[in-house]
Amino acid sequence: MRTPIVSLPRNKRPMKTPRFLLWLAATCVLLLGLSARAEKLTIAAAADLKFAMDEIVTTFKASHPGNPIEVVYGSSGKFQTQIQQGAPYDIYFSADIAFPIALAKAGFAGGEVTPYAIGRLVLWSTSLDAARMTLGSLTDPKITRIAIANPKHAPYGKRAEEALRAVGLWDKLESRLVYGENIAQTAQYVQSGNAQVGLIALSLAVSPELASQGGYGLIPDALHSPLTQGFVITKRAKGNPIAKQFADFMASEAARSVLVGYGFMLPSEALRK
Repeated sequence: MRTPIVSLPRNKRPMKTPRFLLWLAATCVLLLGLSARAEKLTIAAAADLKFAMDEIVTTFKASHPGNPIEVVYGSSGKFQTQIQQGAPYDIYFSADIAFPIALAKAGFAGGEVTPYAIGRLVLWSTSLDAARMTLGSLTDPKITRIAIANPKHAPYGKRAEEALRAVGLWDKLESRLVYGENIAQTAQYVQSGNAQVGLIALSLAVSPELASQGGYGLIPDALHSPLTQGFVITKRAKGNPIAKQFADFMASEAARSVLVGYGFMLPSEALRK
């Protein structure tokens, strides 16, 4: 027996999907795919980079608008510990290149450690003429509170201690010292009046925010170890393309000029000295 052929009425036959809807669906899938591939970049940066890094990130984002970037500022030493404990940072910028080198040796790096700048230490005050001061000026009995970053985990604090020891003043001034968790907090102690003078980063002292509030005097760099700064892509970000692009951008003229503008010396310039 032959199976009868059922013919649907014209108004009951399956409708063909319009080409426009097919194109729209394909476009949505493509856009969702591109969105899923957009990588977020989380940067841990030494506090002395606060103003310079903000400018560098702004410039970088202009050509990478689809990639969200978050920068966390703090103490270089504490960031090293946090990364070893699994903190979700993709690139680590340290004020002391020794910290990322140690991370790399311990297996927490996803690339080469790269030097990016050399920092300078200064005396900075909102109430005193720091431009005319030397470390010896800190012995003035009227100066009762001197701010430095904590030498245990902050490179600028460690260099401040080295400088004070080099001129034989550490033991004499230690009772007057107040310690910031990082170099930005150290500057805040001076800003707020909780310290009359601070040993801070030149990159902060020349920033628009601090330059309008006080003056500074350079501390001779021969009094302490070099503040050679370095960064590294962390192990967790080894396959993150935006991390690699940002690392490459740090070697660009745009990024380098920002660093120089904030008082940093470039490693290549230091080699020529």
